[in-house]
Amino acid sequence: MSDKRILVFGGTGAMGQFLVPILADMGHTVDCVALDTRETSNPRITYYRANLSDNNDAAADEFLSRRYDAVVDFLTYSTARFAARRDKLLSSTDHYIYLSSCRVYANEEVPIVESSPRLLDVSTDPVYLASDDYSLYKARSENLLHASNFGNWTIVRPATTYSRMRFQLTILEANTFVRRALEGKLVLLPEQAMDKPATLSYGRDVAEMIARLLFNPKALRDSFNVATAESNTWRAIAGYYEDLIGLKYRTVDKEDFLRMRSGNLHGEISNAVRWQLELARMFDRVTDNSKILAITGMRQQDLMPLYSGLKLLLAEIPDNHNWGRDITGEQMDAYMEGARLS
Repeated sequence: MSDKRILVFGGTGAMGQFLVPILADMGHTVDCVALDTRETSNPRITYYRANLSDNNDAAADEFLSRRYDAVVDFLTYSTARFAARRDKLLSSTDHYIYLSSCRVYANEEVPIVESSPRLLDVSTDPVYLASDDYSLYKARSENLLHASNFGNWTIVRPATTYSRMRFQLTILEANTFVRRALEGKLVLLPEQAMDKPATLSYGRDVAEMIARLLFNPKALRDSFNVATAESNTWRAIAGYYEDLIGLKYRTVDKEDFLRMRSGNLHGEISNAVRWQLELARMFDRVTDNSKILAITGMRQQDLMPLYSGLKLLLAEIPDNHNWGRDITGEQMDAYMEGARLS
């Protein structure tokens, strides 16, 4: 199934950077719309620079009017915005891929399968449910797809995905902990999360899964965990970073960590930060990927082992990489100074 025209919204991120060339290698013509500028010599790929994240619907509609055979959508939508955009997105293509997340799942079952309970359905926290937290707007947008009159959509739920210049350690990103490791600085981590199992998937493996779902009639009106089945505790993952880039870390109580991460050492903790840690990174994230392997013909043994993937990608970081400002690192330094940690 080659020579299809595919539109990828937000296609230069952790998964999209691999997906676009994979689709071109499959014989498709790919238009990629993203915030950053990319160059390519591949005649099947065209990159467009546009900001579609700030309710810029007119720019998105200009691309959708070209009527692509498929749309892979990595954009972030609030519940309200997706509700307003849903029918336009679905009516503009033959196959629409919606990027959800494994963060929609509650902590009710191990391992996680596609039918496992979602936080939206089982939480009784009124403050959380009154919000439009990431885990909630993804689940609510899934509901909007199920409630539509269209049958041309597929929901993909990646686990935490690492890629070029995208690495995670609990709720810390590369700009903080990889940078500090390379600079020989101490990193603080939440003790209560360290022995929780996490699933980290290589971006290229996830992209291959998504590419193989496209134009597959068995994928329509269905959801898939696009992830590895390998899981490791955060303590083990920290050990990988220690071995590969010399990470030095110390654990602190999660409440102190959350105050530090919220930028308020003596006051309230941000709900968004608390929920990201407690309702995601402190859940038992072990993923059953048998459904996606069965439909794509892929095998778990062919997926990138975490240690090997981290080793490969961390070695690609240039010595002169511009990390930019690290607000979280500044918060960490302030906490350590106040707590007299070094």
